[in-house]
Amino acid sequence: MSNAFIVVTILSAATLAFSVAADYFLRDQVLVNMGRAGVPTTWLPGLAALRAAGALGLLVGLAVPLIGAAAAVGVILYFVLAIVTHLRAHWYSIGYPGFYLLLGAGSLVLGLAS
Repeated sequence: MSNAFIVVTILSAATLAFSVAADYFLRDQVLVNMGRAGVPTTWLPGLAALRAAGALGLLVGLAVPLIGAAAAVGVILYFVLAIVTHLRAHWYSIGYPGFYLLLGAGSLVLGLAS
């Protein structure tokens, strides 16, 4: 297990946890953004739960690599779909989901390499 893998995985889990926290502390702003992307606001708790599960899975993956790889694949799929959703809504602000996607991909690639 490389140091780069550990750092990227912890950073990815921390940013996902921050994103989940932002859903609750910045709820109004998040709901506006969801509406702009065409995502029903009733999906907020479920989407937050998926990101929280991804963060937890990445951290567990430090001890159980198969779980970490599965969590990283889930995070990657989540944010690929988030980017597709943004693009379909003609909202080209994909910096945040792109950043989360890159961290998830980095965690997967570094985990498989180590």
